Amino acid sequence: MSRSQVRRPRGRVDFGGDDTGCTIVHVDMDAFYASVELLEYPDLVGKPVIIGASTGNRGVVLSATYEARALGVHSAMPMSRARRLAPQAVILPPHHARYAEVSRAVMSIFDSITPIVEPLSLDEAFLDVAGARRRLGRPGAIASLIRSRVRDEVGITCSVGVASTKFVAKLASTRSKPDGLLIIPTDKVIEFLHPLPVGSLWGVGEKTEQQLDRLGLQTVADIATTPLATLERALGQAQGRHLHDLSWGRDLRAVVPHEPDKSIGNEETFDADTDDHEWIRSRIAGLADHVGQRMRRSGLVGRTVALKVRFADFTTITRSRTLEVPTDVGADIYATAWALFEALGLQRARIRLVGVRMEGLSEADETPAQLLLDAPEHGRRDAELAMDRLRQRYGPGAVRPGRSSLGEHPPGDR
Repeated sequence: MSRSQVRRPRGRVDFGGDDTGCTIVHVDMDAFYASVELLEYPDLVGKPVIIGASTGNRGVVLSATYEARALGVHSAMPMSRARRLAPQAVILPPHHARYAEVSRAVMSIFDSITPIVEPLSLDEAFLDVAGARRRLGRPGAIASLIRSRVRDEVGITCSVGVASTKFVAKLASTRSKPDGLLIIPTDKVIEFLHPLPVGSLWGVGEKTEQQLDRLGLQTVADIATTPLATLERALGQAQGRHLHDLSWGRDLRAVVPHEPDKSIGNEETFDADTDDHEWIRSRIAGLADHVGQRMRRSGLVGRTVALKVRFADFTTITRSRTLEVPTDVGADIYATAWALFEALGLQRARIRLVGVRMEGLSEADETPAQLLLDAPEHGRRDAELAMDRLRQRYGPGAVRPGRSSLGEHPPGDR
């Protein structure tokens, strides 16, 4: 969907409460990262709050409260612009481990409703509640139950859409934000869809939106009343048929239950492009340590280490190496990632971003084997588990690997 077109309308809409045949529920947390932070800072409730890097100009907004959004701030916006739009806003750094913990609590609520849950991200999911009706009541009642449990058990709010298809349910949750519930009866789908802008349709990004605008198609109704052959000539057969089907509310996709994570990774964009390899090395060490923490917290080990490097001209390359033995140890991940970086043979190339990712994930056994030769059987992993416990007790910055601390100051300031 086009970001410019997916905005909450003025005032609430209501299409009645007939949920017959509406067994697809889409749940979306409201300003998720910001809402989680407000659990720690209740005195900031009702104020403009932005989640993102508090220093530098290269970061982007990860989340913002609705008070900040009213000032024009939105996710993915450069922090420099967000500061100009909302100079009075409180800026908080992100705490990804906390978001993952709250997400697990939310998903456990969904799992208690139905086994057919399809997470889309940390803060949203589809549920097929057809099998839960006998136990919990009609879909609308189930949606209300979900909202109440998320608020009471987790402390944040969510918006819920109920419909007969995934596409319409997701649109309904968007139109009910924040903290709302919208049911789209099967006989009201066309009435709901056709006044919406074309950017509301899945698959319509900025480029497609421009193409549709050149054809004079501005609403979903315009697409629905355009001959299919015309859409296929303009957009291609697959895209044209896809949008035509959606414009009439046709979406045959089923809710697909959760699949295990295929990878776990982190990346960092530098405040300034750099060719300082010691600085880059410290950042890779810190990223590898963070990835190791997430692996252990998820009970996973990985077999393939991937390195991502983005240069000042935005050219991006990735390199990977598959290990003989799966690991969740940050030191092992760092050693492999740094070896991949050194193998690039870079000299004075200026770098904008680095990322470290573990792929080939599987469940960890009770005594994960160590990767590096001549390492004690449990020494490094035991040390990192002890660091995990200290971080849990005293905060994420309580302890870190020595090499990653070199990155506390940018090149030239050390």
